Amino acid sequence: MKKLISIMVMSMFILVVMSTSSFAVRDEPISVGLSMNTLNNAFFVTVVEGARSMADELGVNLIVTDAQNNPSQEISNVENLIQQDVDILILDPSDSNAIVPSVLDANDANIPVFTIDRQANDGEVITHIGFDAIKSGRIAGQFLADELDGKGNIVEIMGIMGTSVAQDRSRGFNETMDKYPDMNIIANQPANFDRGQAMSVMENILQSNSEIDGIYAANDEMALGVLAALEAADKLDEIVLIGCDAIDDAMNAIREGKMEATIAEPPFFLGKRAVKTAIAIYNGKELEEEIVLENQLVTKENVDKIRVRD
Repeated sequence: MKKLISIMVMSMFILVVMSTSSFAVRDEPISVGLSMNTLNNAFFVTVVEGARSMADELGVNLIVTDAQNNPSQEISNVENLIQQDVDILILDPSDSNAIVPSVLDANDANIPVFTIDRQANDGEVITHIGFDAIKSGRIAGQFLADELDGKGNIVEIMGIMGTSVAQDRSRGFNETMDKYPDMNIIANQPANFDRGQAMSVMENILQSNSEIDGIYAANDEMALGVLAALEAADKLDEIVLIGCDAIDDAMNAIREGKMEATIAEPPFFLGKRAVKTAIAIYNGKELEEEIVLENQLVTKENVDKIRVRD
C-alpha cells in the first residue's frame, strides 16, 4: 500500500510540473526582433506602425531597432537582438551585402531570420517579403511613355544603389525606356531615397537641363524632394512626375494635382505581413522562398480607392 501511495504521489507531482511547464511556454510572448534600416523615412516609419499593429493584435513582443541608414549600426543592432535571444529576426537591410555577416550570426545562433523590402545577398534566409521592384520600375516607365506619347527627355532619380530595391526599380524602369527610342534619359542620379538629397540633386539637374518632360523618382520621399525643386523653379506644370510607395504625403500631392502618379507598395501592410510571417515561422509553417505583395499604379483617377492602411 505504501508503495502504491508513493507511486500516486510521484505521478501527481510529475503532472503538476508538466502542467506548470506547459503554462509557462504558452504564457510567454513570442519575441520578434525587427531591424530597420532607418526610421527617418515615412515609408519605414509606416512599416513599423503596421508591424506594431499586428504585434499588439497577436500578443507579440516586438523589439524595433533603427540603423539610421548606417550598415555598421545595423550590424551592431542585430548583435544586440541576438544577445536578447529573440525567437525570430526580421531584417530590412541598409545594404544588401553589408547585412550578410548579421544573417550568418543569426544562423549560427539558430535564430530564424527573414528579410523584408530589401534582400540580403547571402546567408540562410527563410523567406523574403516585398514588392516586385522590377515591376514597379516598369510601371513607372510605361506611365511616362503613355503620358508623353513615347517621346521626351526623362530624368531618373535613383535610390541607395547598394540595395536590391534600388537596383531592381532602376532595372525595370530602364528596360521599359529601352523600348521607346524617342524617350531619352538625360540624367540619372542617386539621391539615396532621401527627400532633401533629391531636392538638391534636382536643383542641379534643372540648372543644366532646360528641357525636361518627365521624372521618375524611385521612392516617394525623393519624388517629394523633386516636387519641391520643381515648385521653386516654377516648372511643376511642365513636367510629369511619378514616384513609388504611396506614402501619405505623396497620395495627398496626387490629390492636389502636384504629382501625377506613384506606385502603391503600402508599407503598413508590409509591416503587418512581416509579423504574421514571423508567427508562421515560429509555428513551423513551410513558406515560399519569396512572398510577393501586390503593387499597382496610383493616379488622380484612383487615388481615393487605393487601400494603404487599415
